[in-house]
Amino acid sequence: MTPAALHDWPALVLAAGLATRLQPLSRVRAKAALPVAGRTVIERTLRWLHAAGVRRVVINLHHRAETITRLVGDGRAFGLAVRYSWEDPVLGSAGGPRRALPLLDRARFLIVNGDTLTDVDLAALAAQHVARRALVTMAVVPGDTARYGGVQADAADQVTGFVRATDSAASGPLAGPAPGHFIGVQAVEAAAFADAPDDTPSESVRWLYPRLIAARPGAVQVYRSHAAFFDIGTPRDYLETVRTFAAREACALDQGADTVVDPTARVTDSVLWDRVTVGPGAVLDGCIVTDDVVVPAGARHADAMLVGGPEGLDVRSLP
Repeated sequence: MTPAALHDWPALVLAAGLATRLQPLSRVRAKAALPVAGRTVIERTLRWLHAAGVRRVVINLHHRAETITRLVGDGRAFGLAVRYSWEDPVLGSAGGPRRALPLLDRARFLIVNGDTLTDVDLAALAAQHVARRALVTMAVVPGDTARYGGVQADAADQVTGFVRATDSAASGPLAGPAPGHFIGVQAVEAAAFADAPDDTPSESVRWLYPRLIAARPGAVQVYRSHAAFFDIGTPRDYLETVRTFAAREACALDQGADTVVDPTARVTDSVLWDRVTVGPGAVLDGCIVTDDVVVPAGARHADAMLVGGPEGLDVRSLP
């Protein structure tokens, strides 16, 4: 399938989550709005979708939605038409797509997690999905299934069960290849979500997909890949991802808009968001500093998060 063939495939970017594992950084921004080597996660995701041929995107929103909408707007800056699916409460990985179906307005579409980065081949994923007439095709790579959980599939790539993180048990038989790490990218039929209840939180892997498999073996399949995968799940994951992208793209770590670092301060291996002020003689090493923080003169921080808020500066060690 060529990129042109994906022009008719809308994509749903899941960005409504509360990002609890990313606290306290996610008090300030939605996870998809975090900067990674000069571009936010959502900007990188939209550029990747456009390069693959996608022209229409729906983003679901809840937590700190304004930090995403002010970056994306109507999508024209990315060559896309973007609409938003608002959720209150958060509807989950099955309920979210169910809510967004009228906005997507197609019999099939892509689903992409808004809190991870990958370069999986979307055209190849879509082509396999169509050729095999699956209801759901999940992109998987070899990976850390003990941490992330896994997808168990047989030799024909038909999903038979799901392995929970830190657990060797699965919801189906374990015959066949080793479980794959699901990287949050899927090609799906809208009909797959028809039985998800309206406006009710529900999950795909934990509830919907096992039901589809039981009703029609082969309905859920995997697309096997060796694509790159980058996590933004925890503050440590985030900082490692920023370091990796900065090295790959030969650029400095982020110092955001209207950020001012005093000439006598020393900032190394640190990520500074927007409107940060670093005072004279301050030292930051391996730190994440969020929007609007003032680092006082002479302050010294290493392996720390500096987060601003109504109650003042919150300084915590990186977990």
